[in-house]
Amino acid sequence: MSISRYALARWQGDLKQGQGRLDTPASGLLDGTPYGFKTRFGDARGTNPEELIAAAHAGCFTMALAARLGEAGFTPALLETRAEVDLSLDGGPRFSRIHLQLRAQVPGIGDERFREIAEDAKVNCPVSQALSAVPIELDATLIA
Repeated sequence: MSISRYALARWQGDLKQGQGRLDTPASGLLDGTPYGFKTRFGDARGTNPEELIAAAHAGCFTMALAARLGEAGFTPALLETRAEVDLSLDGGPRFSRIHLQLRAQVPGIGDERFREIAEDAKVNCPVSQALSAVPIELDATLIA
C-alpha cells in the first residue's frame, strides 16, 4: 500500500522578475499561494521552498515522535517543533543545515529516555530520511 499526495507549481517569466503560484488541490491549503525570487531571497509576501520543507519536516518529525512516545508507553501533553532550513548561497544554492528545536511536555518520562526517543524520531521520520544529505540537528527540551 502507498499514499500519494501532490502539489502544483506554475511559473511565468524569468527567475528574478517572474512569479509563481503553488496549489495543493486536495487539501486546499495552498490555493494560488505566491512564490518567487523576492519571496525566497527578499521579504515579499508569499512562500518559498525552504519554508515549505521546514513545515513538512516539523510536522513529520512531530508526528513520528508522538508515535514513538506512544509505542514506549508515554502520551505527550505537548510537542512543539520549530524547523529551520538554511539555504547556503556559497557555490550555488544548496540546503546546508536543518535545525529542529523541540519543546515537549511528556508526563512520566525521564530526560535521557525522552532524548533517546526524540533522536530516533529525528533519524527515522520519512522527511528526515528524504533529506538525509543535509545535516539535521536536534535540540530537544523537556519542560514541566
